[in-house]
Amino acid sequence: MLEVQLEENQGIAFLEPVGKLAENDFKVASKIIDSYLEKHEKLQGLIIHVRFFPGWDSFSSLVGHLKFVKAHHKRISRVAFVTDSPVGSIAEKVARHFVRAEVKSFAFDEIAASKKWIMGSEI
Repeated sequence: MLEVQLEENQGIAFLEPVGKLAENDFKVASKIIDSYLEKHEKLQGLIIHVRFFPGWDSFSSLVGHLKFVKAHHKRISRVAFVTDSPVGSIAEKVARHFVRAEVKSFAFDEIAASKKWIMGSEI
């Protein structure tokens, strides 16, 4: 399951995986983010907050994740991986080659710092 919260006044979406990610998780996240993007040019940032990356429950979930990234990356300014998982630093390096957004990783307990970075304060 993927918990999605959107701080509309700041243009920040928080994604918090709870257990393995399912294909429907990305449909729900898209619905929430797309409704925001109908009214705004871009999303200031996306914060992915998870202690350890849980993986996907199926191949179709992975495909749904990739479709989500492809559909949204051009309209998101910054993506913060806030995790203690080594996947965060790997994703930071790999994502730079495939997404337009700036990408940075933070330790799991640095959510406040990640939000400051999203809002434009350099860390």
